[in-house]
Amino acid sequence: MLDLKQQYQELKPEIELRIRAVLESGQFILGPNVMAFEQEVADYLGVDQVVSCASGTDALHLALKVAGIGPGDEVITTAFSFIATAEAIRYVGAIPVFVDIDPHTFNIDPDQIQQAITKKTKAVLPVHLFGQPADMSAIVSICHEEGLELIEDCAQSFGAHVNNRQTGSFGILGCFSFFPSKNLGCYGDGGMVSTASGELAKRLRMLRNHGCNKLYHHELIGLNSRLDEIQAVVLRTKLKQVDAYNKDRRRVAKTYNRLLSGVKLTTPYEDNRGYHVYHQYTILTPERDKVMNHLKDAGIASAIYYPVSLHKQNAFKGACKALTLSRTEQVVQQCLSLPMYPELKDEVIEEIVAVIKDALAN
Repeated sequence: MLDLKQQYQELKPEIELRIRAVLESGQFILGPNVMAFEQEVADYLGVDQVVSCASGTDALHLALKVAGIGPGDEVITTAFSFIATAEAIRYVGAIPVFVDIDPHTFNIDPDQIQQAITKKTKAVLPVHLFGQPADMSAIVSICHEEGLELIEDCAQSFGAHVNNRQTGSFGILGCFSFFPSKNLGCYGDGGMVSTASGELAKRLRMLRNHGCNKLYHHELIGLNSRLDEIQAVVLRTKLKQVDAYNKDRRRVAKTYNRLLSGVKLTTPYEDNRGYHVYHQYTILTPERDKVMNHLKDAGIASAIYYPVSLHKQNAFKGACKALTLSRTEQVVQQCLSLPMYPELKDEVIEEIVAVIKDALAN
């Protein structure tokens, strides 16, 4: 699905030099590289504050916690996402309220958000799925009119923007993952929360470090969720290249689109509200199993993101047993993600498409 080794070889001299400097410094946790990275990302995103943490899941958990979301509160979100989106809502004792998606973008449908609001609704948690920004104009408007907190799940959308405004800068908090496969990924787990609020940033920094504002003085019950210096070095190196990487992802997507034109499947839809950074290139086809098997026989990877929507997962099934999300359920049956990474060559894409065409011709 992606080739991290090729990217590493291109960055190897700089990354290894900077990692050696960290090893020789003896400072591995919340050191100068972490602080520099936070400032560099804040500048990139155009936000006042960035607080790094140990993972994207922790970013969601910390964001919900500092936003004051707690037991009995409802948070409206999408069922078509990785489980961390809803898992974090349950971590703070709140209730995820799943609504349906736009059938074209696969992002949360703002009309469905409006219909799901109750007296218990405290926040909306949209996901910028597969790298395409959600309809932030509509979602921001709903949250403003209804007095709801807006927390963005940007795990797949680093570098995506709407009218040059980056995802992660629309809500009171934006949550990012630096899992190795992400558009900006480290060599392990890592995450980050963005915010315009100095007070929220202060609480985030305390919570990620055992509720500590001063060494061994704990004002809150917090977490151990700190980004380490080595991962910060990797991320600082890659951050300088992320726009070029995203541009190449778009090149790969356009090549797929051109080669798959006229084939009986649905290619990804861009709504032109924002800049899509193609964390995944996901097609729809009723003959998914046949396509997957042909690709597998040819030694080509593919993946289903996500084979079971969140409202159908055992972890949530009890609370969602009467819930039907027809658009989500239809997409789940047909979605298939193809290899996608910046270094993917046109000739390899041509081979992939040739196998898909052969599969659908038989």
